[in-house]
Amino acid sequence: MRIGSRPELWKRGRVPAALALLLGLFMLLHAKVPNRIGNLGSLAETFLPWFGLFIPALLALALWRRSASAVAALLLPVVVWLNLFGGLLSDKSHPGSDLTVVSHNVGAANPDPAGTARDLAASNADVLALEEITPQAKPLYEKELAKTYPYHTVQGTVGLWSTLPMSDTRPVDIETDYGPLADTKPADVKMAYNRALRTTVATDQGPLAVYVAHLGSARVNPRAGFWTVSRDRGAQALGKAVAAEPNERVVLLGDLNGTTDDRAFAGLTSQLRSAQDTAGNGFGFSWPARFPVVRIDQILVRGVKPDSSWSLPATGSDHLPVAAGISW
Repeated sequence: MRIGSRPELWKRGRVPAALALLLGLFMLLHAKVPNRIGNLGSLAETFLPWFGLFIPALLALALWRRSASAVAALLLPVVVWLNLFGGLLSDKSHPGSDLTVVSHNVGAANPDPAGTARDLAASNADVLALEEITPQAKPLYEKELAKTYPYHTVQGTVGLWSTLPMSDTRPVDIETDYGPLADTKPADVKMAYNRALRTTVATDQGPLAVYVAHLGSARVNPRAGFWTVSRDRGAQALGKAVAAEPNERVVLLGDLNGTTDDRAFAGLTSQLRSAQDTAGNGFGFSWPARFPVVRIDQILVRGVKPDSSWSLPATGSDHLPVAAGISW
């Protein structure tokens, strides 16, 4: 108490104290960061958990400066970060589930699609979604997965394999091809690069609507900033499709090229909840596979209960497969 009452300790370190307050306010008000310039708001929300790394750095600076005011100011970012992400630090999974689902962007440049297929078949998933399937790799996936999954569909670059019967399967238009010439292209040309599908999986508890999607890429470059035009357009179209889905039980599997913290996915996250946030252990980062820093591969649900969520070991892809157990 005597040390903390020294006036000079509170006068020191005004710069780290100000930085700590700015960090806390930034994380608290991240939704107010505008997207008008280079999509800065979405970019910040994509990497929002990592802003917590500034806290120990500022703490070290405050201790070096022997600044009581800077240490006190750090309470704000600590409280805000824990409020945003503290719940992800504990294991929220529960044993047992009725259905196991897996989603994996297998990667167009995957050097071993057959090996990837065998690894995924060994996951014991009841429903397996693949994204970024190339025409060259498609026969390999179909061959390697045929014994485990008697039912499957491939719609363009996305596919679904299932141990349970499927029906009412169709592509979903997420406006990948957009513009005045889009309607002039033949259906078979559009199907070649289709990136979303919808089907009904027959379960013991009733029909389950399953969506598989691979939204457009996000890029960071000096001229455009955080470029997400195609992705955001696809997210809006996918949100409309889910909103129009008559089945109360819905699972969305796919590479959304963004995190659920990103405001661009509000149309989806307002209807669906993340299996990882609800029943996972940790952040569940999925990309890049060698050193994951963000979770852009998602399993979102409605009308079913997530029991567990986890990442599978790396394959030949630059993404990690993600899995979840769900029940009714």
